[in-house]
Amino acid sequence: MANLKEIRQRITSVKSTRQITSAMKMVSAAKLKKAQDAITQIRPYASRLHEVIRQVSGAINDKNISPLTVLRDPEKVLMVVIAANRGLCGGFNANIAKAVIEWVNGQYPVQKGKGHVDLIFIGKKGGEILKSKGWGIWPYLNELIDKPTFVKTETIAESLMQQFTDNKYDRIDLIYNQFKNAASQTLAVERFLPVESVDGSTGSKTQPFFIFEPDLEYLVKTLIPEALKVQLYKALLDSVASEHGARMTAMHQATDNATDMIRNLTLDYNKARQAAITNELIEIVAGVESLKY
Repeated sequence: MANLKEIRQRITSVKSTRQITSAMKMVSAAKLKKAQDAITQIRPYASRLHEVIRQVSGAINDKNISPLTVLRDPEKVLMVVIAANRGLCGGFNANIAKAVIEWVNGQYPVQKGKGHVDLIFIGKKGGEILKSKGWGIWPYLNELIDKPTFVKTETIAESLMQQFTDNKYDRIDLIYNQFKNAASQTLAVERFLPVESVDGSTGSKTQPFFIFEPDLEYLVKTLIPEALKVQLYKALLDSVASEHGARMTAMHQATDNATDMIRNLTLDYNKARQAAITNELIEIVAGVESLKY
């Protein structure tokens, strides 16, 4: 058994760690409330807007109305990976990296073999994990995670749309964690471009069941880019809320583990102290007894 000094030092060290994890838990809880409010507010709007866009794109007879709806064979693919800038959030970043590997290997093995799969990282930790696995280096857009705003997201979405229109990429996918609750996040992979129509294709000749006002061409050219911006912004807010939830849960578990460790170390300390006192008493009694003879 370790001596009393070593046990006291360990108890002090664990108490210090517990203070840090407890503080991080409270900070994450405060940030989670704000992030949860943001994603809760935008999710119904984004969902309904996405459904409208799918209906509108399904009614397009002329593919030239919007190049964002043109379905092409995915020779060149871009994955937009939304992770975190920091660690200490459980398996949040590792799960994203694992999902990227599985999705690319499962959906785009031919493109990967040709080197036609690129990745853009919003949040550096996911990229660092994949880099350690030999996946190369890609651009990072870390500032969006710390202070997500629609203006910044809008710029990225416009750039992605331009790259798709210029035929630099034939398919652009989003991969991120969807916020469910503080203790649970769901990995999501969504097609960003081309825009998917109501029947799962693009440029179909599905007849609309409603009258467009103003005309369909104006709606397509106006709504689709706006909907894509909202889709990317919603994915970003989902990921940020998921990150704070994962970190709060991880720090809560770390705090509880530290408390259990302190309890066990205190018990060991008391046992060691009791044993030391018992030994001292035995030595005193033995000394007294030796003086009798």
